[in-house]
Amino acid sequence: MALDMEKLNAFVGRFVGDLGATAHAGMVVIGEKLGLYKALSSQPMTSAELSAKTSTDERYVREWLASQAAGGYVTYDEKAGKFSLSEEQAFTLANEDSPAYLPGAFELALGSLAAVPRITESFRTGAGMGWHEHDEGVFHGCEKFFRPGYAANLVSSWIPSLDGIQQKLESGARVADVGCGKGASSILMAQAFPNSHFFGFDYHDQSIAGARDSAKRQGLADRLTFEVAKAKEYPGTDYDFVTVFDSLHDMGDPVGAATHVLQSLRSDGTWMIVEPFANDDLKDNLNPVGRVYYSFSTLLCTPCSRSQEVGLCLGAQSGEARIRDVVTKAGFRRFRRAAETPFNIVYEARP
Repeated sequence: MALDMEKLNAFVGRFVGDLGATAHAGMVVIGEKLGLYKALSSQPMTSAELSAKTSTDERYVREWLASQAAGGYVTYDEKAGKFSLSEEQAFTLANEDSPAYLPGAFELALGSLAAVPRITESFRTGAGMGWHEHDEGVFHGCEKFFRPGYAANLVSSWIPSLDGIQQKLESGARVADVGCGKGASSILMAQAFPNSHFFGFDYHDQSIAGARDSAKRQGLADRLTFEVAKAKEYPGTDYDFVTVFDSLHDMGDPVGAATHVLQSLRSDGTWMIVEPFANDDLKDNLNPVGRVYYSFSTLLCTPCSRSQEVGLCLGAQSGEARIRDVVTKAGFRRFRRAAETPFNIVYEARP
């Protein structure tokens, strides 16, 4: 076998980067949970100063800081012997209100990886794994991962891209948020449109319990209701607006869920579907974003769908054509791409 050493070295270099990133995910989660990033964002510190401020052990903090500096997540000043966060590092690692807040993605990744032994067996058996069966880090990380993008785009651009919905929400609308998880999307909409009433539905009881607690803390419980319900069975009719955020592809029977959405809408109602960004052809998704979504889809989305009835397994990179097929098979007559970001596509469906 004649090896091209240049190509081999390049591939090994990629492996080293990936291995470091895999271990680094744990470092980011530790930094977020212990408040290390937030503390470091205030001023440059030595490991001793940071450990004192965060009530942590200096030796562990010293090793953690070295890993962060080596990965470019923390800045090291050799002369001063201190570590700090640049404006950009603080924006993405210490500011939870930032649209580019990153730690949630790593918590989601670590939680997902806990399922590797079971998913490995699923490759042999074809068995599914329900969302509720995953590590708790999946639920917490998912909310932290998606909320910044929703906060940056939902009210400012996604809702305005839909025909007439912003005006309805401002006047007072009846809204169902299906597959709401821990309620980040529902809460953002309720905060922005005080004249409307929102109903969040998810089959995962623990997520709904967390969503209810969040609604109470935000003072929204009087017009934001969370209930445990499946996408094909959630209660209520005559909704002006139904939303499904990053979860249609997880459903075992998305056509059945879409049919129920149509039945629950008013005749002039609108369904907004937010899905991970994906092109229709595999070759067009072979990029860093596609790599992230295909990997999560292997660990989370496809097993989740396989664990349910029908088990269509759209996957997180289903693309517009497959989503259109699901929506039109359910009886919706109008469907269009309304907006997009590098990470999401927003579709509008109407009766």
